[in-house]
Order: sequence, then C-alpha cells, then structure tokens
Amino acid sequence: MSCIFCRIVSGEIPSRTVSETDLAVAFMDAFPLAPGHTLVVPREHRRRMQDMTAPEVADVFGLAARLASKTDSLAGSTLLAVHNGPGAGQEVPHVHVHLVPRRDGDGAGPIHSMFGGAVRMSDRESEDMLKALRT
Repeated sequence: MSCIFCRIVSGEIPSRTVSETDLAVAFMDAFPLAPGHTLVVPREHRRRMQDMTAPEVADVFGLAARLASKTDSLAGSTLLAVHNGPGAGQEVPHVHVHLVPRRDGDGAGPIHSMFGGAVRMSDRESEDMLKALRT
C-alpha cells in the first residue's frame, strides 16, 4: 500500500484523527496551511470524486459539513477545497477534502486569486460548454 492516506486510514502511519464514520476519516493535515487544517478522506482508495460510491460521497461530504462548524469556530470562516486530479493540483491521488480555517486578512484570497483572471468566452463557446456539461 503506497498511498499515504490509505496508510493513515489503516493505522500504519499515525495521525491526529479528528472524527470518523464507517466510510470516511478526518485527520489534521501534517503540513497545515492554517491552524486546524483538516482533511476528510474516504476509507477506501478512490482517486477522484466520481470514483466514490454514493454512500461514500454522503459520508465524506457529510463529515466535512459537520466539521466546518468546528473549523469556522477557529478563525471565522472555512475554505473547503477538493483538487480532483493532478491537473487540478491534487498531490495525493486519493480523494480528500481540505477544511482550512480562514480569517480576514490571512493573505490567501478568494479562489479567483489562484488564476490569472476570468477567461473570456464568446456566447458560442459558453453554449458549447453548457451543452458539454449537461450531456
């Protein structure tokens, strides 16, 4: 088992477990971006969100929603993020939801600050994207 999150879930690598359900585990990030940075992962190895079963999705995101109240209490707000595949910035190929406590002035900015600005699309391009997403 080479996946670090699978090794954490199995107990092979110790972690600071925050909470768990039958299908999901939440633990503190070993390299936190802010105090209280927590990860929620499915117990089974799943590379992308669409690889999870419906019950896994419910457990992972249900646990993330419950923990968001806790992380909110640490700083006022919580950034929830999922990098779905390496092109999206996923460094560990196991689904994980980041819960990062955020406060005004922390310097991280909104999601749009990660990119060089909004893309410009023609009406035709927008319609083509809409069609692709709906089918």
